[in-house]
Amino acid sequence: MSSRTIYLSRLIGLSCVLVIPSMILQRQATVDWMTALFHNSSLLWVLSVITLTIGLATVLAHNVWSGGALAVVVTLVGWAMLLKGLLFLFVYSGTALEFFLSVFRNPLLFYLCMTPSLLIGLYLTYGGFTSKTARL
Repeated sequence: MSSRTIYLSRLIGLSCVLVIPSMILQRQATVDWMTALFHNSSLLWVLSVITLTIGLATVLAHNVWSGGALAVVVTLVGWAMLLKGLLFLFVYSGTALEFFLSVFRNPLLFYLCMTPSLLIGLYLTYGGFTSKTARL
């Protein structure tokens, strides 16, 4: 396993493990700030550019489709960030954003959306810190 894979799995994994529970425990606050974000086109544009840049950096540094599940998951998360940044950069119509908000306003759908991110974060954190191939 490459040291880059281990570093990115730790970074992405810990980010998810630390942020997602906060969002889950404060669901209404999360929905409120997401609503405010989606209704502020300047802030949404800045966040889109940041997400796009982080996704692009991850994909350019780690576009690995072999070498184990951990490496592939890191690559998939990088591509997901890149696509999310592009989506929010170009899909800024009220209808599309209201669709995303309606998903997060529904408690069941909110938790269904948060769970995969948390599980991926746990997997990446565990894999990054237990990898025996390369130690950082």
